[in-house]
Amino acid sequence: MKEHENDPTKINYRELMDYYKLSGVSGSIRLKTFLGRNLVLQTLAEFSPLTSMTVALQRMKGVNVGKHVYIGQRTFIDILYPHLITIEDYVSIGYSMIFAHTNPTNSYLIKEKLYPRTVKPVKIKKGAWVTAGCIILPGVTIGEHAIIGAGSIVNRDIPPKTLAAGQPARVIKNLDI
Repeated sequence: MKEHENDPTKINYRELMDYYKLSGVSGSIRLKTFLGRNLVLQTLAEFSPLTSMTVALQRMKGVNVGKHVYIGQRTFIDILYPHLITIEDYVSIGYSMIFAHTNPTNSYLIKEKLYPRTVKPVKIKKGAWVTAGCIILPGVTIGEHAIIGAGSIVNRDIPPKTLAAGQPARVIKNLDI
């Protein structure tokens, strides 16, 4: 294998270019513009003093956000694949992180042999509450009116009307609502 073939930066960039079906110099410029724009929008959203502004900035980034949604300050929502995140109506999200992708960025061997880039949608259904300090991983659906306890790592679907917590999050009880 040639040295440039296992350069993690080039591999990651090529994966993004391929995902977005971009090529050449114009594609590279489009990708860099997209990523730069999303980074700026994410930073503004994280420090916005107004929930309505935070929601508007996340929508501008490409996140699918419903009505009457609260997204707390310093909440990080994936900047590479924001269009894969859906937050339905009446959802509350405390200071947390939501990812539509995972990627062993700098180890081409781990990426190639064990854990390739994973890109999957995330859905947070109507009326759910993601409390502070949670990490939501790719491919997860959080059911309607579910509650995710503080500091939880959600790596699998959470059924509707349940309380889930832990690392990894597991259902603790059904909610009688």
